[in-house]
Amino acid sequence: MSADLPRPTDNAFLGKSIKGGSHEPTYGGALSFMRRRYSRDLNGIDMAIWGIPFDASVSNRPGARFGPQGVRRASAIFDGDPQYPFHRDPFEVLACVDYGDCVFDYGRNSDVPGLIEGQAAEILASDVHLFSIGGDHFVTYALLRAHVAKHGPVALVQFDAHQDTWHDQGDRIDHGTFTGRAVREGLIDPERSIQIGIRTHAPETCGLDIIYGQEMDELGIKGVIDRVVRRVGEGPAYMTFDIDCLDPAFAPGTGTPVAGGLSSREALSILRGLGGIDFVGGDVVEVAPAYDHADVTSIAGASVAMTYIGLLAEKRAAVSLRDQVALTGPTV
Repeated sequence: MSADLPRPTDNAFLGKSIKGGSHEPTYGGALSFMRRRYSRDLNGIDMAIWGIPFDASVSNRPGARFGPQGVRRASAIFDGDPQYPFHRDPFEVLACVDYGDCVFDYGRNSDVPGLIEGQAAEILASDVHLFSIGGDHFVTYALLRAHVAKHGPVALVQFDAHQDTWHDQGDRIDHGTFTGRAVREGLIDPERSIQIGIRTHAPETCGLDIIYGQEMDELGIKGVIDRVVRRVGEGPAYMTFDIDCLDPAFAPGTGTPVAGGLSSREALSILRGLGGIDFVGGDVVEVAPAYDHADVTSIAGASVAMTYIGLLAEKRAAVSLRDQVALTGPTV
């Protein structure tokens, strides 16, 4: 290789620092999430991105097992730049790794919930913030079990077209039952929980507040944010984003699309306004790239993850500034 040509970085494997962007071309290099280093060493790490390529519980079109790959691929366009609308590279203040994918035997589906929960618990035991990429929406049930074991019952902030509260005796692997099951098991506090963008009906609400798709225009983005913040209040919360919350025009690549949903701009603006909530974990699920066009859905999923990360980085930067002022005193 000529001495005057830049050497390939492949920051996912060879990055010199765990922080900051890599500035690799978007069309080349190892495709970790936003070029984060692939690592299972969580020493000194603030956040881990983890894929769960499972879609054996879908009721309509399968394919979300390829969601983690699709979201990682799409996320390359975000690397190395100040992220809109946060005006910063979140990884300048957050030490973040791509932890790879959950490991399970595809032929033993009954083992999968315990494997997701156990592997998530190992990550959380290192006091690392976990954001997961599914996979179908059943994976959120196992993730909730792991988070609740650490933090206690949480408020659920669920972006979705479906309530996912269909009845479950507790032995199904089903992406349409996880919310009701989590309520019945005491994993989530329904009095503090809310669903956003719902455009279907289920037999019961399980006590959650519901913002239906047709309410969006009446409430507006600020109205939705205010309602979510009031509902959740203080205390730990978990954010789950089913990509079918978006209208199929903005997320065609999903298993159960429903017309009349949010635009990408609306959903990201709402999420941007939830920075005051104490999120202890989150996920984006149901991205199915085989039904996508031009990576539209994968880009939306990556944008949700990036926005969530931006909220955490903003909090971390504010805490660092307060600590600095406490040590040195305010500048005049």
